[in-house]
Amino acid sequence: MFSAFSNIDHHSKGARTPTETAVKRLDGIGHVLSDLDLAAVRTQDELTRALLTLDTADRCIRTICAEFRTEAAGDRLVRKADDLMALIDRARDELTGFRAAKS
Repeated sequence: MFSAFSNIDHHSKGARTPTETAVKRLDGIGHVLSDLDLAAVRTQDELTRALLTLDTADRCIRTICAEFRTEAAGDRLVRKADDLMALIDRARDELTGFRAAKS
């Protein structure tokens, strides 16, 4: 279940700079989120689980950005974090629209 996280840590070790480490961590979060199938959400439990996953990913992204705030964060890091957070917001909107349509 957590094998994806061990892979992320392995890849992070090969990073040359702290910013590269942060970008690799964001890539890992994006990879995990890419496995989230919003179209398959049918029940309230599935909806709750999907929203929890999105919220957790959002918190992880914010933590990574805060951790590297003191570094001279490259445009790539900021852009990747912003893109992931925008995708999370869109997914959350899609899921909450699903809930409203089902009610």
